[in-house]
Amino acid sequence: MSHRNLTLIPLAAAVVLATVTACGTDDTAASSSTSSPATSAAAPAGLSCGGAGIDEKAQIKYRTEALIKAPLSTIWKLQTDVENWPAWQQPVESNKRLDQGQLRDGSQFQWRTPVPASATTPATTLVITSTVHQIQPESCIRWSGPAVGDGLRIDNGVHVWNFTQQGDSVLVRTEENWSGSQVEADVATSTAFLGAGLEAWLKDLKAAAEAHS
Repeated sequence: MSHRNLTLIPLAAAVVLATVTACGTDDTAASSSTSSPATSAAAPAGLSCGGAGIDEKAQIKYRTEALIKAPLSTIWKLQTDVENWPAWQQPVESNKRLDQGQLRDGSQFQWRTPVPASATTPATTLVITSTVHQIQPESCIRWSGPAVGDGLRIDNGVHVWNFTQQGDSVLVRTEENWSGSQVEADVATSTAFLGAGLEAWLKDLKAAAEAHS
């Protein structure tokens, strides 16, 4: 990954380390917007929550999934108790709710993650303000928002999560897209960063949920 592209930092906080590369586990399958036309034609329909999904026309998008052997209630609590993300996602420096009560349609939260210096930008902190648009308990959630830092910006990211019980495990699927002139200047690199972040997020969620179990 080129040093000149290290400014392309994703909403998925786990990719803030410049050395992270996209990878999967034996029970993780992934697809990205860089697939061939034939592969794209055979790809499954996009994920949704309450009938809404990501921006399918976006140049930068990524989808992946993992099977987690833990109770659905445990996985859901870890994912939606956003203020406690720092306890199981090391790159999340802080996360605060901008409203109170259970996470619901219209809820907002603002999280911060440090970004190391690159060849072209100084070390800074990325501030991500997320708004929940749809949420169905223990089933799905969809949020979006910008990520802004000193010299770093993603104008908007739309993120969807689906949770499906499969025997004694839960299939967790996630899909996200980005938009903005900075990230769209290098679609391939931005997609790689997005993918790395989502893969790492799922890996951390799986580890935390299975440890709780």
